[in-house]
Parts: sequence; C-alpha cells; structure tokens
Amino acid sequence: MTAPAASSAPAAATVSVAPHAAIVSPLVDALCAGGLSLLVLLPLLLSGRGDLLLVSVGVQAWLTALVNMPHFLASYRMVYRSRASVRSHPWAAVYVPIVLLLCCILAVLASRTTDVPISALLTIQNAYLAWHYTGQAWGMTATYAYLDGTSFSPLERRLVRGALYILLAWHVIWFFNLAYENLGLAPVYEAVTLLMAVALAMGLVGFALHKARTGRFPPIRAVIPWLAIFVWYAAMARWGLPALFLVQIAHALQYLIFPMRVEINRTRRGADSGVPRERVLRHMLLYLVLLLAASVVAAVLFPLGAMAVVTSWLGSRPGQVVGFAILAFLNIHHYFTDGVVWKLRNPEVREDLFGHLPKPAAVPAPVPETARRRRRAR
Repeated sequence: MTAPAASSAPAAATVSVAPHAAIVSPLVDALCAGGLSLLVLLPLLLSGRGDLLLVSVGVQAWLTALVNMPHFLASYRMVYRSRASVRSHPWAAVYVPIVLLLCCILAVLASRTTDVPISALLTIQNAYLAWHYTGQAWGMTATYAYLDGTSFSPLERRLVRGALYILLAWHVIWFFNLAYENLGLAPVYEAVTLLMAVALAMGLVGFALHKARTGRFPPIRAVIPWLAIFVWYAAMARWGLPALFLVQIAHALQYLIFPMRVEINRTRRGADSGVPRERVLRHMLLYLVLLLAASVVAAVLFPLGAMAVVTSWLGSRPGQVVGFAILAFLNIHHYFTDGVVWKLRNPEVREDLFGHLPKPAAVPAPVPETARRRRRAR
C-alpha cells in the first residue's frame, strides 16, 4: 500500500478519525497487520529449531488457494471493477499485463535452449517483492497511525521508513546470495545482515521521538507491521525459502482486510441511497464465495493445466518453466497494481477505504478581527 505523507495525512484526509477507528476492529486489524505472524514466528525463532516443516505440501497448496491467491484477485477487483477504473489505470489494467504476457511467452519458448529469460523474470519478481513487502509495511504503519488520529513528523518518518529501506536492500541481497552462489555475495550479505540492527535502532528512535512529541506511544497497530517485517526477515535468514511461504501468507493476510473494507464501503454507499441492507450482506457473501472459488481454480488447477498444455505443445522443459512464468506474471503485475490503486492522497481512494468512519462536523470559519470590529461599529 502507498501511504499518505506522514506529516500531512490528517490534514489531507476528508474523514474524521479518532482513537480506536479501524478498518475492521482494533483487535482484528492488529492480528491481520502482523500480530498473528508474530505469534507464530517469534516462538519458532526463539525455539532454535533447525527446520520449518510445519504443514504438508497439500496443506500449503490449500493455504495458497484460500489466503494467498485471494489477495491477488482482490487487487484485480480494485482495477477491473468497471470501465471507468480501467480507463483510470491504463498501465495497470492493460499495458503492463500485455508486456508481461509477451515476456513470459518468450521466456517459455526460449527455455528449450536457455534459462536466462526465465531467470531474469524471477530475479525481477524477487527484487520487486522486496519493494512490495517494505512498502506495504510502511503503508500499514502510516495508515494505522492516521486512524489513531496522529501522524509522523518528517524526521520520524525518515527514521521509521529509512529502516525499511535497509530491509529492502537486505531482501534483495538475500535473494541474490541464495539464487546465485557463484557471484560470491556472502560477505555483502553478512554486512547487510548486520545493518539490520542499525535499521531496528533507527525505527525505535523514530517511534521514541514520536512519543516525546505527542506525549503518547504510537498505536500498537502501527508498530506491529513494522516490527513484523523484521521477524519475517529473521525467519527467512534462518530457514531460507521455506520461511518465505509463511511470510507470504502473513503478507497476504495483512493486505486482505483492505480491499474487503473497500468492497463493503462501496456497497454501503449504495445501501445508503436506498438499497436494502440485506442486499449488502448478500453482495458481500457473493463476493467472498466468488473470490474463494476463483482462487481455488487459479491456485490449484490453472498452473497444472497450463503446464500440461505447454508440455504437449513444446516439450517437457517448457512445460516445467510455464509454472514459474505464471507466478512471475501474477506477482509482478500484482506489485505494480498495488502501487497504482492504493494512493491515499487520492480523495476517491480515501472515501473507499475510510468511508465507514464518521464524517467531520462542519466548523464555522473564524471571523477576522477586522470584521468583528466592523460589526461592533454598526
């Protein structure tokens, strides 16, 4: 998510916020924003266990279908919900998907002789993923601070978000060190890993300055997503790729309540105009059923079927590569789409996301002193 500027978020918004305002509820928000992942991963890290085999491959597939894939499709709903939305986001809706599709097709065709194109796609995907994870962490932190009726000063913002830029660099180096051992990046990876302690200190200083300026600690919902990504990356550093599966599920859960809130608010605007409340409930039930059904098909059936078709056309090697190409397409497109649609400085986006909050009461503009004197003179 792309957050508003921390120093100007409350002034820019068109809704009234107060402590305990929430996307769903303070507790649900805290759990989804990273609280559940902290409850799972922190004990595992402290236990010192050497593996992360918590569930079977079959359970992983179902978690992907029921949690991870819906967060992709929910973002597509944000872009493709209407013709007006498509026209408003032509790059996210049309141009980028076409370019990505062509790149994926070329990578699959080229895989008969070289793996360079598909490797390049996967490298771009993972570098973009680092930006996506850290950007969403900052978006959650700034948004929940805003919902609590507060914001970060420019210095606090530079410290808290600057720490996430260090984590972004760590994630990129982690992937390159893991995927391309022949590059000899181990010393660089170790150095950037040590810098994570600096990043943690920077963020804590930023939150402390916020406390000194406002007289109260930032809301726990704002701190949790920032802290959670440190724990996610600690798990990835210890367990490698197996940890990335759990981290991706936590990231998807963090995201999902936001498009769901948008869907509810849009439907409620129709209800306030005379549509029965029961119709709102039916709409949301249908939304969830279709989202889950489409996610199961996309996550379980489509990649396997596509691999079988390509294998019969081009041979076994391209058939094996097509699964990676599909994942690269979905991931890169989702990252780009997410950066386009979640612009909270856009009044329409703020209304979609915060429309369930009370509207501010009209406050008369202060009368200038000269005008008051004229009135008294009369």
